[in-house]
Amino acid sequence: MRVPATPEGTHILIVEDDDTIGRHLDAGLRGHGYHTTWCRTGMNALAEARATAQNVVLLDLGLPDVDGIDIARTLRAEFPDLLIVILTARSDEIDVIAGLDAGADDYLVKPFTLTVLLARLRAHLRRRPPNATREEGAIHVGDLTVDTSARRCTLAADEVALRPKEFELLAVLARHAGAAVSREDLMAQVWDENWFGPTKTLDVTLASLRRRLGDAADAAPRPLNLPAITTLRGHGYRLESVTPGPAAPDR
Repeated sequence: MRVPATPEGTHILIVEDDDTIGRHLDAGLRGHGYHTTWCRTGMNALAEARATAQNVVLLDLGLPDVDGIDIARTLRAEFPDLLIVILTARSDEIDVIAGLDAGADDYLVKPFTLTVLLARLRAHLRRRPPNATREEGAIHVGDLTVDTSARRCTLAADEVALRPKEFELLAVLARHAGAAVSREDLMAQVWDENWFGPTKTLDVTLASLRRRLGDAADAAPRPLNLPAITTLRGHGYRLESVTPGPAAPDR
């Protein structure tokens, strides 16, 4: 049985310009044992993240000085292992997808309860325990190498920069190369077995992963054997053990 994640030692940066929501989050998270810092602007949040190590960022999209999506993109580029949860009043799907594609791991649409936020945090933190050790080594599929010990993905000799969830998703598919992996198994292994958030998170992460691998292959000086990730309608995905021929689905 997995031991539940605990807040001890977890630093959370709250980026929220609304005083009522900010105070509620700050007090509520502190009351449950988390260490918190509250910033009201995006630029102050970036400065704080660069000055003090953070584990989690709760990021409002509607900030007074800069769009939260731009902040998410910058944070993800500078801190690849940071857990970013978007807090948004924008319920339109396009805004949610834009936030996830910018680098966020999850999102909550306002209004939400502290209980739901705490549950989401526990679910994510179970997937990334502090100082976790990796038991596996390098997995080779064609010209693709996924090194779970070093958390590196390389295509031929060139490293491909992946976000944490993209890497974890690829690692699961690579471990089962040639076999079908269901959506449920992917959500359980990459996010959490008790995940109750939107499964669209999986689709957005998979699409971004395909794009990054495809761009890296296109930039290579020679044709590479990049295994395709095939969508299995109504089931899940499969990382092909051998690159399919021209009739295979597009990446």
